[in-house]
Amino acid sequence: MAHARTAAGAAVGLVLSGAIAVAAAAPALADTVPSPSSSPSSTDYPPPEVPTLTAQIFQPECDGDVPYLRYAVTATGTENTTVTITWLNPSGDDVVQSGLPMSGRVLWPGAVVDASGAPLDWPGWRLEDGVWVEGDEFDWVRPSVDVKLEVNPELTMTAAYPPSSPSCATNPPGTVPPEEPGEPTSGSTVPAVAPAAAPPSSGFLPQTGAGVAGLVAAAAALVAAGGVAIGVARRRRTDH
Repeated sequence: MAHARTAAGAAVGLVLSGAIAVAAAAPALADTVPSPSSSPSSTDYPPPEVPTLTAQIFQPECDGDVPYLRYAVTATGTENTTVTITWLNPSGDDVVQSGLPMSGRVLWPGAVVDASGAPLDWPGWRLEDGVWVEGDEFDWVRPSVDVKLEVNPELTMTAAYPPSSPSCATNPPGTVPPEEPGEPTSGSTVPAVAPAAAPPSSGFLPQTGAGVAGLVAAAAALVAAGGVAIGVARRRRTDH
């Protein structure tokens, strides 16, 4: 009986010893399990591209006596494919032209054309009783005007009203363009300046036409007198 109890106690001791050994080994096993990888931080990705807008072409032009603005823009960092052009009025409502392609040309505000593109009206002029008179509601677009180009970024530039030329007029026919401060326009007149006379050289005075004629007459008279004297001398020799 005592032997049986001893065997049972030994078995219990073995079980407890095994449990203790397993418990002691558990932390070591836990240390060997790989931990899940951490999610990448935001610094692992490149920063987003900053949107930019540049103008390859920004050129006022005259075509068929009509003023236009020709443009071409390139945008980065945006998916927008159209441009909005805003003519900035410093003292009133702006003129907005939206949904335009990234390159092309637009009419200058105040310019009007017919279905064929022929000019009917020009900014800065109005037609009264069949006569073109300077001044209208679009005076602010000349001689220059600020223009804002918008895609997603935006860009503001200054456009000068295109000048007239012998082949293209940006003003009504038969009119003089409004005078720009500081410089004459193509339709204004400039007083002619007489060329300065050349300084007289040493010992010589320039002769007028009358003076030259007088010298020629005097020389002819001397020649005639010489001829008379020669004739008289010959006659005297003949008489002797």
